[in-house]
Amino acid sequence: MSAAAKKAIETGKIWTFPGGIHPPERKELSNHSPIGQLALAATYVVPIKQHTGAPGEICVAVDERVLRGQPLTQSTTGQGLPVHAPTSGTVTAIGPGRIAHPSGMADIVIRIRADGEDESVPQQGLTDYTQVSRAELLDSIRLAGIAGLGGAGFPTAQKLALQRPIDYLIINGVECEPYISADDRLMREHAESIIDGAEILLHLAGCNKGLVAIEDNKPEAIAAMQDVLQQHPHFSLRVVPTKYPSGGEKQLIQLLTGRQVPSRGLPIDIGLIMQNVGTAYAVSRAIRHGEALTERVVTVTGEAVAKPGNYWVRIGTPVAHVLQQTGFQAQDNEQRIIMGGPMMGFTLPDVDVPIVKISNCLLVPSTTELAPAQQEMPCIRCGACSDVCPAELLPQQLQWLAKAKDHEGLEKQNLFDCIECGACAYVCPSEIPLVHYYRKAKAEIRNIAREKAKAEIARERFEARNERLEREKEQRLERHRKAAEARKKAQQEQVKSGGDNPQDAVQAAIARAKARKAAQQKAADEQASSNDEDNA
Repeated sequence: MSAAAKKAIETGKIWTFPGGIHPPERKELSNHSPIGQLALAATYVVPIKQHTGAPGEICVAVDERVLRGQPLTQSTTGQGLPVHAPTSGTVTAIGPGRIAHPSGMADIVIRIRADGEDESVPQQGLTDYTQVSRAELLDSIRLAGIAGLGGAGFPTAQKLALQRPIDYLIINGVECEPYISADDRLMREHAESIIDGAEILLHLAGCNKGLVAIEDNKPEAIAAMQDVLQQHPHFSLRVVPTKYPSGGEKQLIQLLTGRQVPSRGLPIDIGLIMQNVGTAYAVSRAIRHGEALTERVVTVTGEAVAKPGNYWVRIGTPVAHVLQQTGFQAQDNEQRIIMGGPMMGFTLPDVDVPIVKISNCLLVPSTTELAPAQQEMPCIRCGACSDVCPAELLPQQLQWLAKAKDHEGLEKQNLFDCIECGACAYVCPSEIPLVHYYRKAKAEIRNIAREKAKAEIARERFEARNERLEREKEQRLERHRKAAEARKKAQQEQVKSGGDNPQDAVQAAIARAKARKAAQQKAADEQASSNDEDNA
């Protein structure tokens, strides 16, 4: 990063990004009361995969008693993360179960019957993390199961492990999506722990400058963070204008630094790392107190909830329990329950799915508050979707290509630069669910890539097998050749030393074989003669 760019950043300049919208915020429904605590559920459902990357290996068994914070899986790959028991109880089942996913798909889950004691594993934190090696700190964060709590779910330790020069660490407290106020309340009530976690992240990133970004519609959070940041000179507060989706990783980077992350690239490619405020808080708890990630703040909101607010919810808590505790009142049979916000969230197939690490909101709107999806109509080519796209894509073109399953064309149009913010669908007068087309197309492309990778691995294994068989054949031929040479050499040496003629030895062997055959024939004839006499 150039000196001029750094100087502009240091002065507090705020840039802008293309597109964006201003939907009704509706945060006042949930942000007025402190974070609450829900009663323990009777049963918890913990999916073994709650992060980007491969799932861990299950390390508990049915009928085994577990304690809160005990690992239920252990990571087996560089990107793997363990999941932990949310409370003490007994493992009742391990197998397929419906998870929080737009498709309503099933995955492997671990079911735990709570015993009500909420007993935890012993915890031990660090007083001075600077006296511990970087590798040990990263391992502590990994073993605590911490993934990005802002929505992506990328393993935090894996992101920090990348060895590249970093100019700035960005702590994202923007929380731009309507209705959601989990990060807002967390910053108001736990600003000190958030900044402590941010200092740990700064130490691990190997840089000495950090930026804390908050949207200007959160004055209480801004004041709380300002008070704490006075004691942390490495960090500067940046207040950004309210515009959706200013909390998107690439959009916030553009706001704070004026730089654009390359297509298909990562922030680290331009010397930046971003972490959510919830992630920073979880890192502080993991390092200072030895706590695994077993709960998070979830916004429960909407006019169909009697007690909207923010709550500490154990990971694995069934959505039905959360709604029962917050006074959910279904208005009709078509009542929607959305995990996430109205822009990027998705409607749940049922209320038995569990809260996971990236679940930041449960939105239960009334039909008058958030109208059901309308019938999709033909595109009128108004261009409104292109105007609001923060990634400067062509949503209309992407939709046509997705419907045609033109995966090559989608790649050329940079489909994977789409952050699925929903701004295009929000302004579409034809009620086209554009994001749904993009999600489906991305899933298809990823599946094709996985199948291609599997086929490539199978081809490599086949070729390796053929090479091994050919190598073994050549080795056998070589052994036979060497053995023949050794016999020939031995025979030559025997002749030179005056021993028997090799030809005589061969003739003797033939004579012995003939004599043995004659003896066998004679014995057979005698046996036949004896049988004839008996019959007579």
